[in-house]
Parts: sequence; C-alpha cells; structure tokens
Amino acid sequence: MKKLRVIPLGGLGEIGKNMLLLEYGDDIVVIDAGLMFPLEDMLGIDMVIPDISYLVENKHKVRGIIVTHGHEDHTGALPFVLPQVNVPIYSTKLTNGLITVKLKERKLLNDTQLNVIEPGQQFSLGQFTIEFFEVNHSIPGAVGLVIHTPVGIVVHSGDFKVDYTPVHGNPTDFARLARLASDGVLLLLSDSTYVEHVGYTPSEKEVGRSLERLIGDCQGRVIVATFASHISRIQQIIDATAANNRKVFVVGHSMNNNIKMCVKLDYLSVPDDLIIHSGEMAKLPLDKIVVLTAGTQGEPTSTLVKMANKDQSQLRVIPGDTIIMSATPIPGNEALINKTIDNLFRQGARVLYGRIADVHVHGHGGQEELKMMLSTTKPRFFVPIHGEYRHLALHSKLAQSFGIEADDIFTLEDGHILELTADAGRVVSKLPSGNVYVDGLGVGDIDHVILRDRWLLSQDGVVALIVAIDKNTGKIMESPDIVSRGFVDLEDSEEMMELAKQEVIKVLGRGANHTAELGFIHTKVKEALGKFFYQQTKRRPMILPIAIEV
Repeated sequence: MKKLRVIPLGGLGEIGKNMLLLEYGDDIVVIDAGLMFPLEDMLGIDMVIPDISYLVENKHKVRGIIVTHGHEDHTGALPFVLPQVNVPIYSTKLTNGLITVKLKERKLLNDTQLNVIEPGQQFSLGQFTIEFFEVNHSIPGAVGLVIHTPVGIVVHSGDFKVDYTPVHGNPTDFARLARLASDGVLLLLSDSTYVEHVGYTPSEKEVGRSLERLIGDCQGRVIVATFASHISRIQQIIDATAANNRKVFVVGHSMNNNIKMCVKLDYLSVPDDLIIHSGEMAKLPLDKIVVLTAGTQGEPTSTLVKMANKDQSQLRVIPGDTIIMSATPIPGNEALINKTIDNLFRQGARVLYGRIADVHVHGHGGQEELKMMLSTTKPRFFVPIHGEYRHLALHSKLAQSFGIEADDIFTLEDGHILELTADAGRVVSKLPSGNVYVDGLGVGDIDHVILRDRWLLSQDGVVALIVAIDKNTGKIMESPDIVSRGFVDLEDSEEMMELAKQEVIKVLGRGANHTAELGFIHTKVKEALGKFFYQQTKRRPMILPIAIEV
C-alpha cells in the first residue's frame, strides 16, 4: 500500500530556509522555498538555502511549489531552486507580486509559471488537492494549507497568530478548520516559533499606535528600519508619518520595489506626495523627515549597517537622530545587531529597539494560539514545524497535553522521511541534508572546510612560508622566507621568525639527500610551525607552506 511521505528539507531545527515536501506515489508537492540569514560563524556567506539534492533527483515527480507567504524565509531560495527544478508556483496575490519582483531581478520571470490562488479556492497537483485558508501573520496574503491526499487530510498552518484587529486582511480562519475537524484531520503541521511565549501574541495595531506616538515625540529626523517584505509594518510607518505631518524617504532597492508593487496591487495605501526623493529631502527640516530602510538583522550590505559603520555616502547619522529598529532579532544575528546598535549610539543617535520600546510584535502565535490550532483541528498525527529544536520539542509536549499520543507525535529534523497511513506513522530514514551556502555568485561551492579555514583566518591569522628545494636532492637551497598576515607584526617579532626558519631547516634537514616530495614537505612544515607558534604565542595561525622546486 502506498504511503504519504513527509520530508522536511529545511526549517526544522532552525529559523529560516523553510521547505517541506509531501510525496505520494509519483507525485511531489513542495511547500515553501526559503533562505536563512548566515550565522555569525559563516564568514563571507551571503545566505543559506536548503539542500535540494533529493528534489533534483526526483524532479520528474514534482508537480509544483506552494508558497504560504512572501517572507524571505519562505521565498528566498526560489531563484536558486527554479533553474534546477522549474515547476509552477502557486501563491496568493501579494505573495505572487513579491515573487515576481524577486524573479524579475534575477531574470527568471519569463521562464516561470506563476499562479494566483485565492483563499477558499481549490486546485489539484497530481493526487493532491490543495485549498488555501486565511491566516493572520505580519504580512498580508499569508495562508495555511488544507491538502487532501489519498491517505487523509493534511493541515499546514503556515506562519500564523490570532489577531482580531489585524492591520491587513482577516483573522485566522478557525471556522474553516473546525469544519475540517468533523471530517477528520490526519496530520497537523504547525508553526512552533513562539511556543516559549505564554499567552497570546499582542495585536499588530499596538505597534501602529506606538510608532505614531514615538515619531510624534521626536524633535529631529527619524529613521525606521524593518524588513522589506513586512508590508503591514510598512503601512503602519506610512500612517504614523502622515499623522505627524512628515515625509517619507525610502532607501534600498528591495524596499522601493516592494512598495511600488504593493501600491499597484492596493496592498499599501500611500497619500499623494508623502514619499519624496533625495533632492526634496535635502530641502526639508530634519523634524519633517522619516527615512524608511532595511537592516534590522545587521546585514553587512544594508543601508542601516553602512550608516552605523560611516560607510553610507547618501545618508549619515546626525546627532539627535532617532533610529527605530522595528523587528525582532533572528536567532544567530544577535551579535551583529548589537554591534550595529552600539555603533549608532556612538554617533549620537537615539536607538529604540524591542527590549526598550514597543516597536515590534511577533507574527507568530504564543502558546494559547497554538493550543487553539490543536484543539480546533483535532489531528490524528502531529508534526511541529518552523522552529529551532527546543521549539519543536516544546510544541510536541504541548500537543501531548491535548491528548495526542506520544507515538503519534513526530519531532522531525531536516532530512527525516516520515511515512504515514491512515492508522500509523513512522520515520523510515533520513536524507543527506544540511546547508547550501551562497557566496557571491557561487552556490554550493563553499563547504564546511572552507568555512573552517575562514574561521581560523579570522581568529589567528595566516603565516606563509616560502622555501626553495632542490628537485633532485630535496635540499633546502637557501633560508626560507616568512610572510605573516593577521598573526604577528614581523618587525616586532623578528627573533621569533628567525627561530621559526631554523625550525623548518631543522625538520627538513639542510644537508639531507632525499627525493623532493612536495606533499611530505608541506606536511612536515605545517606540523613543525604549528607546534612552534603555539608554544611561542598560544595561538594557531593557518600555516601555508609554499615549496618551490629549483
């Protein structure tokens, strides 16, 4: 008998790069294709995407990609997935617009079939019949999924919370979920991000009121940073700016493109002449200006981070500026964000962020909202999704309190293959999974070995030793040369470097006669210098031996 397979490729055990497959027989549907911001130790990496090797191997089975909403952790990998697995994409109107902007920038738009699906509308992909239902999140057009499979009904919550006064759209459609429960829900896949929070997530309306008050209290220029895809928050910033008789100057390519698209699709309401260009901004007094930009996660190329580092020619921090960071740190980004905040303070700015001001609320439900999802759907099986492992484990425990048997709850990680029938489920195997690193134009050509080397370089620097070897006898022809970068100052360490050269001569043997074998020479030099420099400095620089045959 065929079984339904649930295969997460990303988003379980981490925040970001969400991607989950449902497979039945010869049909696969993909839910989301997101990226993850690099962690602090991923030096030089621009973004992280899921390993889609399994998807590429089975691309003849893939019927489509369903995108639950327009945030980067659900859409950001699309430009890297579609060249390898070019299948139709299904999403709501706004999500489709955001994807269109993204694919147009990458010159992939003409080769991709985009389909707009309204909540309540059903469509079929192979043996799967999918229906969108409305959920409330921090962006309009967010949906959960009802997926009818030959084994039973699967509910995917999407990112959701319960907000009865949303800035955009309607509250989460629990009425639809209650009707499903009467038919029997086989599996619930539910958002776990905010499971540690007791109670309910506050309404987005509270942030709007706070932003209007904070901007009204400021005497000078205000700079507000948020995600370029956080459309609800952008609307609140626009409303607060207009209420305080100020003008908005928008900085950033993605932010500008998203705002233009949302205005065109009527997802943003912007008063005439509210948005100004740089020439107009220069003529206005500082207390009439609000700058809207991105950079809340400490992204090195963002405008806010460049301002913090005094590297932005168009905008510089002026003492008396108020900078509002309207977002929550993504786990792993805290150090970068704190460094950005510190540098802004150093330049005389007043910085408001989540721990000291009401400038952000989560788009994810707290414990009471997660309980509502469980109690409404009454699933036979449960899989927590979208969260670090502690979030998944806590959500699993919460599900048990609602009477779901421990054997029917599956706390999965990326790569696990869960097989389900109407009566039983078990994890049968695990796919190779992990991170694919995007570094400039390179995708997947950076691995953990290169990241380790970058980390070593950042910690203790590098020492290169150049030695000339007689290719016939293996003798050292002359005293080696040593170059140091990021390790020690050569002028202040001449004596140590001379001793290091003697160490190399000793280990290779100036007068020895042996066949010159470069691999042997490299190994001996690295071992000898590594041990010597650690004894001298208690540091371990990267050793690069360069042997030249003469």
